[in-house]
Amino acid sequence: MNTMDFVTLKEAMKVRLDDALPPYPNFVEGVRRAPGRGFSLSPEQSETALKNALRYIPPHLHQQLAPEFMEELSAYGRIYAYRYRPEGHIQGKNIGEYRGRCLEAKALQVMIDNNLDFDVALYPYELVTYGESGQVFQNWLQYRLVKKYLEILESDQTLVIHSGHPLGIFKSFPHAPRVINTNGLMVGMYDNFPDWEIAASMGVTNYGQMTAGGWFFIGPQGIIHGCFNMLLNAARKAHVGSEDDLRGVLYVTAGIGSISSAQGKAAQIAGCVAIIAEVNNSMIDLRLKKGWLDFASDDLSLLTERALDALRKKEGLVVAYRGNTVDLLEHLVRSDITPHILSDQTSCHIPYSGGYTPQGLSFDEGREALAKDRERFKNLVNESLRRHWECFKALTGRGAWFLEYGNSIMEAMFDAGVSELSRNGKDKKDGFIFPDFIEAITGPELFDRGYGPFRWVCLSGKDEDLEKTDMAALECIDPARSPQDRDNYNWIRRAGENNLVIGTRARMLYQDLSGRIAISLRFNEMVRRGEVGPIMIGRDHHDTGGADCPTRETSNIRDGSNVTADMSAHCFAGDAARGMTFVSLHNGGGVGIGRSIHCGFSLLLDGSERVDGIIRNAIQWDVMGGVARRSWARNGNAMHVAAEHNLRSTDCITLPWIAEDDLVKKTVRSFLTPLKEVSE
Repeated sequence: MNTMDFVTLKEAMKVRLDDALPPYPNFVEGVRRAPGRGFSLSPEQSETALKNALRYIPPHLHQQLAPEFMEELSAYGRIYAYRYRPEGHIQGKNIGEYRGRCLEAKALQVMIDNNLDFDVALYPYELVTYGESGQVFQNWLQYRLVKKYLEILESDQTLVIHSGHPLGIFKSFPHAPRVINTNGLMVGMYDNFPDWEIAASMGVTNYGQMTAGGWFFIGPQGIIHGCFNMLLNAARKAHVGSEDDLRGVLYVTAGIGSISSAQGKAAQIAGCVAIIAEVNNSMIDLRLKKGWLDFASDDLSLLTERALDALRKKEGLVVAYRGNTVDLLEHLVRSDITPHILSDQTSCHIPYSGGYTPQGLSFDEGREALAKDRERFKNLVNESLRRHWECFKALTGRGAWFLEYGNSIMEAMFDAGVSELSRNGKDKKDGFIFPDFIEAITGPELFDRGYGPFRWVCLSGKDEDLEKTDMAALECIDPARSPQDRDNYNWIRRAGENNLVIGTRARMLYQDLSGRIAISLRFNEMVRRGEVGPIMIGRDHHDTGGADCPTRETSNIRDGSNVTADMSAHCFAGDAARGMTFVSLHNGGGVGIGRSIHCGFSLLLDGSERVDGIIRNAIQWDVMGGVARRSWARNGNAMHVAAEHNLRSTDCITLPWIAEDDLVKKTVRSFLTPLKEVSE
């Protein structure tokens, strides 16, 4: 002990891991495992990484655990502390089965365990919930310690968490958040993937994705509604299908992972024919068992024959290709088969770390190449991305409508050398030649109007509670109010029959400000009356004001502020100030470190009038802060919503005057043309 007397230090540790060494757990065969992340630390950095892990553990265990942790670090590039994972199947249980001094702390334990459920998480043993790298915590030491803190947390205290590490409990007050959480935040010049990866290997930062480290992942259902909306709107853009029925429409895409598997179910609900490529057979088999896919094969001729037959018959069919997406697309090009809608949901925010398997390698071969020769793997990925682009170019040239669904594939292709994708011909700042789904659909039609991915979890775990909340939400939506509400009404009306739940009893529903408040107040009243158990509400970070990302969430903001991150920081701070149960601020999201800042919240509905007040105040801020920023960027729909809000509330959003384009252009040219002539 080099800084304090051991006895004094131990006495001062009010919360600590147990003195006894837990037995090494058994790993369940067939459960998905994360690839090695690569080991590149220097000897000095490795020493620090080992010290960082051992500081969670009593010194008498260091002798045994030091080599164990070092073996993990060298093999996986991370110290997961597998020994500290509780034995068996972790899952979100009934809230009454958890220990805690306040209901909020018990509720948050439900949310954490659901994110690590074998049926929910992508790589449960590595604490990765989704998106190839989105973790709940960095390691199992943090999991155990956070659970201990939550069990003693009082209703006038706040637990602060830094990238999975519980900094401690601090005195606050009942209206303050019970947990304030951040993930992956880096100082400017180090806000890039290589520096972040070193910090992650050393155990001092975490990639929380959005709702992984934000403790609110509800399985692929969390994106199914959004994917369903995207398909409907993409079909409208491509002028195919009918209003709410995509029979006769061919959709070709890639990805059947923990979140991208939503594509298959969304396609089934929409009634189209979909061909989805996936290299990971275990994920295909999982969704076949769930019923979210109709058929799977590695025979491209058979797959396309069945797909074309279903198209001719105007029947819905979702088939999975057991192979690489580039092989599928090249087959379509050769066979003169042109999809109506073309997309991709591979994890291209981390193409060189396992998010994208290059053409010519199987899933297992890709993992092996990643572990043994990362430079060769990167070269193979770049070559595959370039071929991938040639397929996109050929198919869109024939009339396919490309739906860039926020997975950074265009950015990855640009980084691989496809410079023709740049919209301004030189860099990525102004986006790419194909508008992403935010620019084309979600930004103007949903986010600018305040619609976003509202969600809730029935903490009782009872099916009947979910059924009751579905009906209550349906009663709060007027399908005649707007096209968005018609889509949302039809979605929630059929949600139960669509078999969407994986993990906790949860639901996803796009709603605007009035819808979110009305539904939340209705739910809280139901809890107050004892009709249902406690409910946790929240949203994806991917929302109106939740995320700053110039290539995704803020890509339809064109006043130059798309590269700033004030909105998400303000949203996070405002949610905390207004009493949300849990608030989180993250770096990276679905696009990668340094490319996005985003925030989320959760609010426990306990039936109290106190929570009624938080609903009215905090949700209004959470939505309208984003609309206000979009309005100031001169986005027409956002200006309309902001103006209406000013007229019917005590809030006062700053609205912009609009300058005439001709006046601005004439003025700029009159000044710059003489200057150019002088310089020449």
